[in-house]
Amino acid sequence: MTKLLVSDTNSTGAKLEDVLRVLRNDIITRCNRAVRDSNPDAEKVINNNMRILQLLAECIELAEASTDALVQAYGPEQAAKGIARRPEAMGEPA
Repeated sequence: MTKLLVSDTNSTGAKLEDVLRVLRNDIITRCNRAVRDSNPDAEKVINNNMRILQLLAECIELAEASTDALVQAYGPEQAAKGIARRPEAMGEPA
């Protein structure tokens, strides 16, 4: 069972790209506070966070591409449940 992400056992979960966006927004908020600090340690943290933000942007793009692939392959209803298999494979009629 997933804790955060939507799945066949967690219908109220979120899409991966949405979770990543929340994380990205939190990092940006934290960076906004840190930029006022000229301390070298704060500079290092900001630089690290900038790299993390770049990686998160790539992750969001990949997650969106995966969602699009699921929608194309299995339809929006199945993809919205995080189910990466056809209904007939689950013993349900197509």
